[in-house]
Amino acid sequence: MTPRRQLLSLLASAEFARAYTLTALTAAFLSFVIARLMSPVTLATIISALSIIGLAMLLARRDELSLLRLAPTSLLGFIALGLVSVVWSENRWDTLTGWFTLFGYAIIAITIGHVRDTLQTVRAIGDTLRWLLTISLGIEILSGVLLDTPFAILGIEGNLAVGGPIQGLFGTRNMLGFIAVLALITFVIEWRTQSITHVVGVLSVSLGVFLALFSASPTVLVLAAAVGVATSALTIVRHARPARRLTVQWVLGAMVAIALAVALALRHQIIRLLDAGSDFSTRADLWNVILDFVAQQPVTGYGWFGSWERGEYPFTYINFLLSDHHRSALNAYFDILLQLGWIGLVLFLVMGGVAIVRSWLMASVRHSVVYAWTPLVLITLAVESMFESFAVTGAGWLLLVLCVLRAGQSRSWRENIDAAQTGAIPTLRPENGR
Repeated sequence: MTPRRQLLSLLASAEFARAYTLTALTAAFLSFVIARLMSPVTLATIISALSIIGLAMLLARRDELSLLRLAPTSLLGFIALGLVSVVWSENRWDTLTGWFTLFGYAIIAITIGHVRDTLQTVRAIGDTLRWLLTISLGIEILSGVLLDTPFAILGIEGNLAVGGPIQGLFGTRNMLGFIAVLALITFVIEWRTQSITHVVGVLSVSLGVFLALFSASPTVLVLAAAVGVATSALTIVRHARPARRLTVQWVLGAMVAIALAVALALRHQIIRLLDAGSDFSTRADLWNVILDFVAQQPVTGYGWFGSWERGEYPFTYINFLLSDHHRSALNAYFDILLQLGWIGLVLFLVMGGVAIVRSWLMASVRHSVVYAWTPLVLITLAVESMFESFAVTGAGWLLLVLCVLRAGQSRSWRENIDAAQTGAIPTLRPENGR
């Protein structure tokens, strides 16, 4: 066998796919630590290398893949708009840099989505988060209990002994809370699919709950409530008779719409209940200023930069007006509106909305509970996006692309075209009569 064939064989192997997935997930979730302990350039180099390797893996598996089903159209449109925004950006180099970051994480997610199935992906994320949350707890114990001194380089203040807030390896308490909720969803799915033992399942869930509580993040309660409602609704749909399932879906949809309307009407009372008045006030001030800037370029925005850390206009001016140092809009929807305008926001909402519907419908008829992971994570990302911009940067964006890709691999118009070429019938039949 020639060296070229050996390399292609290695890139196409299941062992390499598993190693790549674990490495890429670890790098994405540890992006804050890598940037702090090394540099942002080091992080960019790692992500670039992983995306190049991912492209090589897809090339090695080209006979197994369909170019038509490589990625959903809405996702490709959103990424393309980010690139086109270089044209009207006032700082084209930083916009291009921000776009390459967006594109790099997307390539990694697309690669994982094509070389690993849903269960393998869930197990890889579960293994990664189990280790990272354990290390986070260990470092917090070392800082807050054993040494009683902060680890400033990691942003760890050593507050574990006083009940939090803690942030572990993830930079902020809100990020830790978000990761903990994602981990809990993943751990429960692993446990239900018997991918881990009973003991590991109990310890994993306990770890996730502990860190979620000690993060003292006000968004954790909102996320937990959203995931709990979504899980209950999905359970009801999955156990409904096929003939009544559509009716149940509509009833649940109406109930969710009513609940959202009530929550909006009682938002001030809910904010006081969560003791998040100061956090919300900060966000409200920021969003009001952002809307003033959006009014100047409402359709196209100011160009895609991603994180605000590069310190370009209008981010520097927004922070100047607020006398603050925000690194994002603290809301993914406002961030997209500011950077890509209404065109970008509509594309983003279509991408996420279609993915939630597709994955929800698939999870409602498939027998295995592993299919519930995608809609639950998408709902978590959608809710968290109202308070943070995690879904458009780093690990959050990687998870979003992965879920959108996973949802797009079924119930898509591409299936009909592929079926016409292969002779297969692209129907999604309920398993075991469900």
